[in-house]
Amino acid sequence: MKKLVTLRAHLIASVPTIRNSPEKMEIFVDKGDVAVRAGSLSFEYSYTASIWVQDHAGSVDTLLVPILAWIAANQPDLFEKGERKPFTFESELLDAETCDITITLELTELVRVEQHARGLKVSHLPEPVLLDQFAGVPTGTALWAGLIDDAAGSIEIVTR
Repeated sequence: MKKLVTLRAHLIASVPTIRNSPEKMEIFVDKGDVAVRAGSLSFEYSYTASIWVQDHAGSVDTLLVPILAWIAANQPDLFEKGERKPFTFESELLDAETCDITITLELTELVRVEQHARGLKVSHLPEPVLLDQFAGVPTGTALWAGLIDDAAGSIEIVTR
């Protein structure tokens, strides 16, 4: 699972308390599964990843903001969930300065398996790029058609 490797490297590079003591961070999978289709060895990982940081000193924001930045680049669909909750966390306050914190993320990874003359080629695919479906309308604009009562009694397309 390559996303966990990139997440670890990102947190070590971005969070000073982890960079100074990387042994105080553990990343592991609580549960996972694999989805496949008949006739193909390609598959999708789906798993619950947990990040456990011991003795985190200072603001929890210094940990959560880098995780949000990593999600934006590596699992952007978590920002599109209806509840707008890309992860959950639990924390134990150890004293006025430090805490232990566990962050839980639901991650997926697409893996393509292709037959070649010399064997199988396994490729982890990048996250899909979300493109505009309507020319000239910015990505993320929610569109719906609705009747708007106005003086002319016309039908309009409304955005939010």
